[in-house]
Amino acid sequence: MRNKRHIYLDHGASTPVHPRVLEAMLPYWTEAYGNPSSSHQFGRTAENGIENARHEIAERMSAKANEIIFTGCGSESDNLALRGVMWAARLRAGAAQNHLIVSEIEHSAVLKTAVQMRDQLGFDVTILPVDSFGQIRLAELEAAIRPETVLISIMAANNEIGTLQPIMEIGEIARKHQVLFHTDAIQSAAVMRWNTSEMPIDLISFAPHKFYGPKGVGILYARDGIELLSNLTGGGQENGRRAGTSNVAFAVGASTAFSLAMDELEDRNAHYRQLRDQLIGGMLAAMPHDCVLTGHPTERLPHNASFAFRNVNGNDLLMHLDLAGVAASSGSACKVGDPKPSATLASLGLGDAWTRGGLRLTVGQQNQTDEIEYTIEIMPKIIAKLQQLQAAGN
Repeated sequence: MRNKRHIYLDHGASTPVHPRVLEAMLPYWTEAYGNPSSSHQFGRTAENGIENARHEIAERMSAKANEIIFTGCGSESDNLALRGVMWAARLRAGAAQNHLIVSEIEHSAVLKTAVQMRDQLGFDVTILPVDSFGQIRLAELEAAIRPETVLISIMAANNEIGTLQPIMEIGEIARKHQVLFHTDAIQSAAVMRWNTSEMPIDLISFAPHKFYGPKGVGILYARDGIELLSNLTGGGQENGRRAGTSNVAFAVGASTAFSLAMDELEDRNAHYRQLRDQLIGGMLAAMPHDCVLTGHPTERLPHNASFAFRNVNGNDLLMHLDLAGVAASSGSACKVGDPKPSATLASLGLGDAWTRGGLRLTVGQQNQTDEIEYTIEIMPKIIAKLQQLQAAGN
């Protein structure tokens, strides 16, 4: 029988829309519903809404308004950054500008895009390994840069294990070699400050539904002067960088959610860290032989606690947690249902006994300590049961 508890520990997949975000969005469905490309009053009102949203995000990032591009989602922002930059470089310089560098634990929106560009479009791609905590090695990155290198794309924080990458140092290396640097900041957008006037980062991808904004909208920051070849052609919206009728309500929701996140950053992070550390300490103490922390022990997202469990199938684990009233993830929400071993966990050097048993618990504003206590309490029983079933099946 399904447990009556409903504990949501999957904020890394998506978050509820903040009431103030919903309130800000509503008028653009009911009153200011014109097409922002139209020249009449209804269109101008809608255009003002999206441009005010663009300016608000830019101000929060110490950026220029024309550096903020609204897309349909975070994955599209990643795609536009990689394809847009690399296609433009190829048109400009051909094989002399044809090399892209990524890491082996990038989100599939980056890694699969890079592999497709390599295998089907003839781009040259270097995929960097990571250490046992999931961080790239800066010396290996610098050694991979070549005269034909155009772009480095390394995520700010891993979506599965929560490890933070040294993006400032990566950016400095990129600047030293006159290479552009893109970071997928979709997991970390709302837990750190972004001062693009000082940060050596050229392109940044956000997804507002990760920080209490709506699904169906993404943000790409692209430093002024960077040439992007659009993935979508049509009406020339977003200064010709992303065609399609602008989603005004979602852009307004994105800017409102981002502003709230920046206003409340310290309080939110303190709350997240308390619950994250409670989860990590409790899980490791309850199952010292069957549970390991994945990712960096300290340089990790404040809301992410990730683990691997010995001789456990992650899909079965998620099902049993759901029956017990706990919503969680085995890693990226894009990979739920995939029975294969986690490539990210394998990249950390974990053996076969561990790579199918990944678990990501990501806390949010509404979570409380009693929910964490309950989750820690039920986990040893669930793991023991699953291990017995696994042994019986073998």
